[in-house]
Amino acid sequence: MFRRYFLPVLGSVAFVLSLSLAAFAQNGQLRGHVTLKQADGTVVPAAEAAVDVFRTDLASEFHLKANKRGEFVHAGLPFGGDYIIGVSMPGAQPTYLPGVKVGRDIDYAIEMQPGDGSRLTIAQIKQAQASSGSSSGGEVKESAEDKAKRAELMKKNEEIKAANAKAESSNTIIQAAFKAGNEALKAKQYDLAISKYDEGLAADPDHPGAPALLTNKTMALNSRAVEKYNTAVKSTDDAARTAGMEAAKKDWAAANETGTKAVTMQKAVVAAADQASAPAAKTNLYFALVARADVAKFYVVKVDPTKADEGVVAFEEYIAAEPDAVKKSKAQHDMALMLFDANNYEKAKPAYEKILAQTPDDTDSLKNMGLILYNLGFIKEAEGKKDEAKASYQLAANYLQQFVDKAPDGPMKTDAQDILKNMKENQNVQAEKGSSPARRRAKP
Repeated sequence: MFRRYFLPVLGSVAFVLSLSLAAFAQNGQLRGHVTLKQADGTVVPAAEAAVDVFRTDLASEFHLKANKRGEFVHAGLPFGGDYIIGVSMPGAQPTYLPGVKVGRDIDYAIEMQPGDGSRLTIAQIKQAQASSGSSSGGEVKESAEDKAKRAELMKKNEEIKAANAKAESSNTIIQAAFKAGNEALKAKQYDLAISKYDEGLAADPDHPGAPALLTNKTMALNSRAVEKYNTAVKSTDDAARTAGMEAAKKDWAAANETGTKAVTMQKAVVAAADQASAPAAKTNLYFALVARADVAKFYVVKVDPTKADEGVVAFEEYIAAEPDAVKKSKAQHDMALMLFDANNYEKAKPAYEKILAQTPDDTDSLKNMGLILYNLGFIKEAEGKKDEAKASYQLAANYLQQFVDKAPDGPMKTDAQDILKNMKENQNVQAEKGSSPARRRAKP
């Protein structure tokens, strides 16, 4: 006789993300805002100012217009270029800002002074830079006050350049780590994959590509845990068996933490994404949800059954994001089985009721509902609640009889028949003829 089923050997769960990091796209966003410092010293938005973006490493120009708040944005400039931003508007002195990079999530601030309203060409800007002996931005003609302002802008520009250099270095490291980690994960070299993902995360834990690294690290940790567990359960050495299982639990705990962090970070990326980057961000979030749910079914059962609520959240968020009906159904079954294997019968019961409402002939769900109600009957009986126990046993008998009627011959069917016989002999309960548990629900 049995209370529940437990499969000791786990199947392989590894898979590899087949997407590119949104941060490594060929194009990047450029944005900023322009203000006008008026003669009285007040600063106002440079509404509808002309914004000319000059690429200096390759001769090309991009012409924009600020909105009424002085803001401007270009969603798709080549990522690796060097740029100068020139701004102008009627009644203002034109100015420019060099050393500009795209895709750095920087809001470039440019301030103009009152002037003749002329518009700079790239030739004039280069001439001004040559005359001043500096590559810093500035107006074609500067007053003493303007020079002081320019010095401040130069300092800020140097800070931006330093940040850009750091970002470029991080991009290179993260790209290499992501590629090497994915290759190792695909080859089931989990130790190497995890170390490579860690190299990328160490380069810049706040990088836009960090959530994808965390997602793949989650999968590598989960797969390594499965491998360790499978090896341990086959071992004939008790010490090795125990050590292997503990190592697997440690990996599952780390995978659960990493997967949760990946989802949290990727949700923030999606919330901040513009129209151009939103599809890639949502795709990365989908894979993060898949990885977290895949870990949850092991973590809750093998490591910490008290975290069942967290496991339910992981599955429900993934199910809501899954467009494929077959995968969605499988996830619903996995969530119910997670709760069943964790002996969380109160939460497993409604999960299986939902499945059976959609597919009344699902034999696995009929069997597990019968076992859940059978165990709940024991619990109610131990609490002295005889009527509730009797009702639970009756429903258990109805579900198990349906399972026996529909299931093929095998150990599961034999065990279910043994339980039905036991309930008839010890609880004086047997399946009702023509009963349908889905329609005759009690509240045990």
